[in-house]
Amino acid sequence: MSGVLANKMGDLVRTGLMVCALCLLVPAQYALAATVVSSARIWPAQEYTRLTLEANAPVPFKYFQVPNPNRLVIDMENVELGKALEDLAPKVAADDPYIEKVRVGRFKPNVIRMVLDLKTEIKVNVFTLDPVGEYKNRLVVDVYPAQPKDPLLALLNSPSPQQAAAGDTADSTPASKADSPPDKKDNKLAANKDDAASASNDSLKRNKKGYARLLTVAVDAGHGGEDPGAHGLNGTNEKDVTLAIARRLKAKIDAQEGMRAYLTRDGDYFVPLGTRVVKARNVKADLFVSIHADASPSRDARGSSVFALSEHGATSAAARWLAKKENDADLIGGVNIGVKDRYLAQTLLDLSQTATINDSLKLGKSVLGEIGSINRLHQGKVEQAGFAVLKAPDIPSILVETAFISNPDEEAKLKDDDYQDRLADAILAGIKRYFAQNPPVVRDKLAQN
Repeated sequence: MSGVLANKMGDLVRTGLMVCALCLLVPAQYALAATVVSSARIWPAQEYTRLTLEANAPVPFKYFQVPNPNRLVIDMENVELGKALEDLAPKVAADDPYIEKVRVGRFKPNVIRMVLDLKTEIKVNVFTLDPVGEYKNRLVVDVYPAQPKDPLLALLNSPSPQQAAAGDTADSTPASKADSPPDKKDNKLAANKDDAASASNDSLKRNKKGYARLLTVAVDAGHGGEDPGAHGLNGTNEKDVTLAIARRLKAKIDAQEGMRAYLTRDGDYFVPLGTRVVKARNVKADLFVSIHADASPSRDARGSSVFALSEHGATSAAARWLAKKENDADLIGGVNIGVKDRYLAQTLLDLSQTATINDSLKLGKSVLGEIGSINRLHQGKVEQAGFAVLKAPDIPSILVETAFISNPDEEAKLKDDDYQDRLADAILAGIKRYFAQNPPVVRDKLAQN
């Protein structure tokens, strides 16, 4: 009996050893499946450069910076070194303001190291995003300049179309010097923005309407970068149409005597909704106009619309749906919710703005009347809803849905240069009508003649 038991024990031991031996033959990726990076994207811009890795699972990471030369090192655990990562290096543009090149390789058996060789000192924000919309898990690397430019001084120093045509600028400072920190000769300019503003505007004459100061319009191109916005049936992205129209509108505003425009986005990159509001306030904008191209589940939906903020709920179910869709841009574009901005929070929570909303409705009515002359109106009145991008407490703000990009006929119009030009003309005419009926007051020294 003991002999039979011994034989059975021997068989069990031999079987166990064979199983263990087979375990050793199983490749590591099957024992613990590696995360696969399916896509890698880079969005370069003067404001910041964003690098995004999209994967089938969350990517555990660690990062640190190395000086002399400046580098950013990111270690990713349990990630497969696949095609998307191997093909990342050529995606770095030669004119990227911050990233010189990217190198990716295996650092340890279970660690992939990504090194960003940098052109200058930077600040960095690295974070992950959960799946949303068409996107899977994302690892996001935002690279900012260590000393960002002041948007108001940049706007003041930019030449008008008339000055540019004459080969002149707002001052005698070369462009390369304007981009650098001020030297001793410029310390008075850097120390007092109001004095800089007044000095920069001495050459501006009072315009024909008799406005007491230069008028600034913040023009906001909706969506951008990771957030494409709505899609047309023929492949048109809303973010491209809105930027094209916004640039045309800026050029037309800049060509007006006594007016200037500021773009909250002047390239294909993502800007959070609240940041757009803060940007407009930083340049002391008189108006805020956000450009969009609507989409609907129905291909037959057509027409232009104008929206203002509402403190008391949406004026229609469609306006409520649209506001929610536009407010989801932060989720799609990718905002690091771990970063707290006290000034931004204060700006967006200040909703005691009844007077501002009334002015927004006046502006919206003026613009809607002009747009109606070049395209049918989807709604004959200015609608209201809780659009996050319209929440500046002290700037009349509207959102213009130029047409339905989901309608094939209107998609074709939105891509047409002539139609974009007429849209910009109509919006400008509405802005000018609003200012004629609501002359701005002198707020302070800034931007006065």
